[in-house]
Amino acid sequence: MSKSSGLGDNLHIAGFDASGDIQQLGAIGGGPALLNFTAINKSAYERQGGLRDGRIEYTAFFNHIAAGTGLHERLSTLPRTDQIVTYCRGTALGDAAASLVSKQINYDPNRADDGMFTFGVSAQANGFGLEWGQQLTPGIRTDAAATNGASIDTGASAAFGGQAYLQAFGFTGTDVTVKIQDSADNATFADVAGFAFTQITGSTPLAQRIALSNVATLRRYLRVSTVTTGGFSSLAFAVNVIKNEVAGVTF
Repeated sequence: MSKSSGLGDNLHIAGFDASGDIQQLGAIGGGPALLNFTAINKSAYERQGGLRDGRIEYTAFFNHIAAGTGLHERLSTLPRTDQIVTYCRGTALGDAAASLVSKQINYDPNRADDGMFTFGVSAQANGFGLEWGQQLTPGIRTDAAATNGASIDTGASAAFGGQAYLQAFGFTGTDVTVKIQDSADNATFADVAGFAFTQITGSTPLAQRIALSNVATLRRYLRVSTVTTGGFSSLAFAVNVIKNEVAGVTF
């Protein structure tokens, strides 16, 4: 993999595209807590992994929109409900992305001497740790009808399950379901059982996380498709998929 800058990234917060109001990303981290299992007969530390954790921290510009649709209106309420946050490292199909089911724990203003007014925000994991995956949409994708998207090559089949995150930004129509399909040859695709998001029938924005059993098989090629029973004319959305590559991952 070649080196790249951090330009052209996106940040999605609970179905809201906050990318244009973010100055910078701070910490994007996670992993298991290190538990000390060092016995008295050891000459060095002995550790095992504990609970998984995660955080995404960012700095937002002050953007107040009277109609209530700006980032300030969304963050300043300090919502108590879970907020799914997804950081997209680039916006090409297959680019890396990190997603987190989180609680927004602060909204701290800072006014610099030059008049710059920004807010520091920390999203802390709730229930699941930070999960790095690949984008199954090229940034934000907009479908005007049921569509099979382009696929990504994950390298090989794996039987350790997976997780996926949906950010839905705008919807017009009766209903739509976003689902993930897999293929062994990049030609014949089939639905992955249990890998369909809850049907969208009403207002957006919204965000969802779904997970497979940790012994479920995901084949080499993955794509995201939209299907409908009553029809729709527009869905703007983004999907991040995590394909577990090791056994014993439990969610």
